[in-house]
Amino acid sequence: MRRILKGNVNKDLNKNITYIKDILQNNSDVVFREFLCGDLKCWIIYIDGLADKQLLNDYVIESLMLESSHITKSEEIKERILTVSDLKEETDMNKCIDSILSGDTVLFIEGLRDCYILATRSWPNRGVGEPANETSVRGSREGFTETIRFNTALVRRRIRDKGLKTIPKSIGVRSKTDVVIMYIEDIVNHDALNELMERLSDINIDSISDSGQLEQLIEDDQWSLFPQIQLTERPDVVSSSLLEGRIAILIDNSPFVLLVPTIFANFFQSPDDYYQRWMYSSSVRIIRMLAILISMLATPLYVAITSYHTSIIPTRLAYSIAASREGVPFPAFIEAIIMEVSLALLMEAIIRLPRPIGATIGIVGGLVIGQSAVSAGIVSPIMIIIVAITAITSFTTTNYEISFAFRIIRFAFIIMASTLGLYGIALGCMVTLAHLTKLESFGISYLSPIVNLDKGDIKDTIVKYPMRYFTKRPQYMKTGDKVRQNNKGRIGR
Repeated sequence: MRRILKGNVNKDLNKNITYIKDILQNNSDVVFREFLCGDLKCWIIYIDGLADKQLLNDYVIESLMLESSHITKSEEIKERILTVSDLKEETDMNKCIDSILSGDTVLFIEGLRDCYILATRSWPNRGVGEPANETSVRGSREGFTETIRFNTALVRRRIRDKGLKTIPKSIGVRSKTDVVIMYIEDIVNHDALNELMERLSDINIDSISDSGQLEQLIEDDQWSLFPQIQLTERPDVVSSSLLEGRIAILIDNSPFVLLVPTIFANFFQSPDDYYQRWMYSSSVRIIRMLAILISMLATPLYVAITSYHTSIIPTRLAYSIAASREGVPFPAFIEAIIMEVSLALLMEAIIRLPRPIGATIGIVGGLVIGQSAVSAGIVSPIMIIIVAITAITSFTTTNYEISFAFRIIRFAFIIMASTLGLYGIALGCMVTLAHLTKLESFGISYLSPIVNLDKGDIKDTIVKYPMRYFTKRPQYMKTGDKVRQNNKGRIGR
């Protein structure tokens, strides 16, 4: 059973120290330091490795021990000696222990009915570097780290608005993971914000280790293949999303930030789209969407046509396909499943292996397995080509989760194509589209702005218009301040 801590700071210093030692016993990294400030007995308690010992030595202990000759009352210590910039008084012993476990230092002074919590958090951390999963051709090279205060600073550096709010929360009964909700007060969709706060308040779990766990606890439809929350490692993506009325959820120990609400189109937009001219960005977006359709439909179409609809293939191509499949002992469906499973295994191995080895395995494994399978007569050369095209096109999306969703859908389409032919693929497309139409993310339709048919929002969906046309924020977000820029009437939305 979890021990419930109760009680306030006692005026008797020894009782306070005994109480904390009893709670934090058998912990070699918890440091208790006793010293005198004039005639007053003091104790500091911190965790070695989480607290900044240099700050404690120079600005706390040294100041209290060497500059306390003129102190007559314990209350004067805060006002005349302590030079730590961030400190607060606390009377709740439970909060004191939570602060110690979070990396702060607690200072007890004889005769006081409260203690001082000194902000001394300083633990090993990774510096700001380039995002590993969201590379950029033109734009910022900065990426989030595992330290939440670094991440909030990266966002504040880009948005110097007094309306930017950072609401702290603690999630996890035992882990007490720091979570920060960021939004712009006069822009945010307050209905979505209230819904998010309610869902976070309903969470009652031992520990939150990563943003992916929190994502699963707050998403709308947990049974859907499609992600309803966007993940990003880039501060510029978070900043632009906040300016559109969205909400960012930053989790300590995770370099990934959650963005809500999320629509389907967000997964096909790249930061580079907004840093390049409109014709380049529009062309690349169209290529991405065509690529995801090819990755989803290429193999099922091959299975359906070769199994049921050979009459629609040109004669020469039909002879070529038949010649390539001569000697293959399996029907097209089994052939496709073998290659798709092999591709999935190869991709998973590449992800899990160290990068230098993974790249080698990807090249060698793909060539060796493909050539050996053709030579052994297990699969046809045209199937190798189709699977290779499928693999290439699946990598064009900017989000791994959405590409994984389409990979699973591709398997379902292959099964439907093997049983009903092109009618099965058409049925699968209708079911998928109906599911997408039904999905929502914090009250916003997943297929916005397509389902809303707002001509202003269409300017940043399939194609991207020139920047001068973005005079208003997305209408489907139901933002407060709706004006993004003022072109003095030259261009309207």
